[in-house]
Amino acid sequence: MIRDIPPTAKGRRYELQARGLREFAGLRSDDERLDPFDLAHYANLLVVPYDEIEGLSAGTMAHLLGEGKDMWSGGAASKKLPDGRKLIILNPTHRKNRHNATLMEEVSHVFLGHKPSRLAIKNTNKQGKAIARDYNQEIEEEAYGTGAAALVPYSALKKFVEQGKTSREIARHFGVSRPLVEFRIKISRLWDTYKDRVLQNKAI
Repeated sequence: MIRDIPPTAKGRRYELQARGLREFAGLRSDDERLDPFDLAHYANLLVVPYDEIEGLSAGTMAHLLGEGKDMWSGGAASKKLPDGRKLIILNPTHRKNRHNATLMEEVSHVFLGHKPSRLAIKNTNKQGKAIARDYNQEIEEEAYGTGAAALVPYSALKKFVEQGKTSREIARHFGVSRPLVEFRIKISRLWDTYKDRVLQNKAI
């Protein structure tokens, strides 16, 4: 049973779903680190190193790893492999803590039974700008929110914030990025406590 739960209805829903993921992973306490790579196998996901991908032009590769490296964190193939697995590619210029969040979102999609969301260009508007269809903002938000809660559970986050730990310290503990921790602090309505306990007392 979760002793501390988020104050919002959406937060509680994501937290309970995340709890199920953590229990499936065999974690016994909310302050244990979750490794999404351990769950990828059970979600029938195949994470392939970027340098093993074939068929990309030199120009495309140069863009993805150069000018466009901050525009994508990972990608999932729209079609499954012959053995039923889904191919996942992670941005090799990003650190593992960012990979964890990206992969956890994909794992969440599978465990929540979401229909794949695609950025398919179906039409253009009157200004000639491309319009993307088949992109469901609601399920993308649910997958990210649930994945983030699985990586950084509310009860442990609240405890660490009340102890005066910085977002950097919490991020290091859970193996995630500092922005992800601060996102969790804000949506969990813990930011005022964080400012009182941490920001006013420590230079971070």
